[in-house]
Amino acid sequence: MNSQLDHLQDITRRHLLGRAGLGVGAMALSTLLGDRAAQGAAPSPSRANPMAAKRPMHAPTARSIIYLHMAGSPSQVDLFEHKPALTKFHLKDCPKEYLEGKRFAFIRGVPKMLGSQFKYAQRGQSGQWLSELLPGLASIIDEVAVIRSMHTEQFNHSPAQLMMHTGNQRMGYPSMGSWVTYGLGSENADLPGFVVLSSGGKTPSAGKSLWGSGFLPSVYQGVQCRTTGDPVLYLSNPDGMSRTTRRKTLDALRDLNEHRHEQVGDAETMTRIAQYELAYRMQMQVPEVMDISKEPQHVLDMYGAKPGFVSQAESADDPRTLYKGDDPTFANNCLLARRLVEKGVRFVQLYDWGWDHHGTSPGESIDETLPIKCRQIDRAASALVADLKQRGLLDSTLVIWGGEFGRTPMMQNNKNTVPVKGFVGRDHHPYAFTMWMAGGGIKPGLAFGATDDIGYYITEKPIGVHDLQATILHTMGIDPFRFNFPYQGLNNRLIGPTEDPKVVQELLA
Repeated sequence: MNSQLDHLQDITRRHLLGRAGLGVGAMALSTLLGDRAAQGAAPSPSRANPMAAKRPMHAPTARSIIYLHMAGSPSQVDLFEHKPALTKFHLKDCPKEYLEGKRFAFIRGVPKMLGSQFKYAQRGQSGQWLSELLPGLASIIDEVAVIRSMHTEQFNHSPAQLMMHTGNQRMGYPSMGSWVTYGLGSENADLPGFVVLSSGGKTPSAGKSLWGSGFLPSVYQGVQCRTTGDPVLYLSNPDGMSRTTRRKTLDALRDLNEHRHEQVGDAETMTRIAQYELAYRMQMQVPEVMDISKEPQHVLDMYGAKPGFVSQAESADDPRTLYKGDDPTFANNCLLARRLVEKGVRFVQLYDWGWDHHGTSPGESIDETLPIKCRQIDRAASALVADLKQRGLLDSTLVIWGGEFGRTPMMQNNKNTVPVKGFVGRDHHPYAFTMWMAGGGIKPGLAFGATDDIGYYITEKPIGVHDLQATILHTMGIDPFRFNFPYQGLNNRLIGPTEDPKVVQELLA
């Protein structure tokens, strides 16, 4: 650079103010971070390792989370809600009080009521009603709290999924996994704090925003992994580059980025350094932890897992027509989730696509496709809970299962007005749906909440999405009301800006 230009730059008022501004800004930021620490906000991440473990805000009951999301939303009427009255009114016209003033995604006119397509029985010492499609869950039902009174404000997939996972129906907000890792960091410096696994052949409707970091530093976004091939795309060194050469390259990039950070002060520059370093460490650790073939055969059989299996449905244009009940992709992911939390990963998110059973096209029916999807996930999800328990990990691991909303007690009628084999479906239903939770300080064997005789409205103990999120954060030792991140003039929170949400104490052991 021209030395005369350097001299002129050093004496200009603009340069003085620019340089002084960075210094004043740094002092102001230091003061703000100190104030936020005093107020209970998450501490500033270490410059050397933003994912370093941080102290919780209060004593936690869980140290890690495995969240099983059934993208498209399972029918609670056919899995959890035993409603003899609905069966009694099967194929009769829906009463007008359930239609007037309501918005539906696809129902038109007056639909027929649709009773459950499957048999129910009471299971476990807790006597909870479960569908015949869930024998695995029945075997662990006394470890589980079933919430039958969930509700949401959204009735379309993308905004409802965003609401469930980011606390806001619009894109651009941090996912729950990002919030948790921002607040607590990771217990393993060589693995991501937030890992995402998917099955079912497609990404959820809201896309990768569901595990994005939003306005939080991007180091906290979810890392999507695969169970076959390279676990993380582009993680391996390219041909011709040794690990030593990679190390020298990263050292040079680190020096350049640190120099840039000193000039500009952009926090994302430090995030970039942290991501490069994590990727380097992951090259050694990720292949080991992702290799489920190292598990004993009896554990693989317990989950129904098959190492190295690649389902044709995972690459098909319409995977629903290729679904098989013995497809082990979700089972592989559940087993991998257990291995990840064993290694200190804070948040593992499993998305399974294919639960949107409208009954309007092949492969999306309640009568044929729902049983297939249940066979794919029921054994593995129940094995996950049982396996965590036998390893002493269930007490410290919170397992969550559910979709983004429920399904209507009425038949969807925009294609068929009466049930046709292979084309029986239900529309989206935001007013009442079911989720379950286990471990991590949740009260086992609990039947929480209730709905009316046909499963349309909640009659006891409603839980909104923000209530659920507040409860989840609380189990992790995070105060959901004080935990925030300043952005665009607002101390943003996962649970939103109002004081309406609540921690559901009755769910806690």
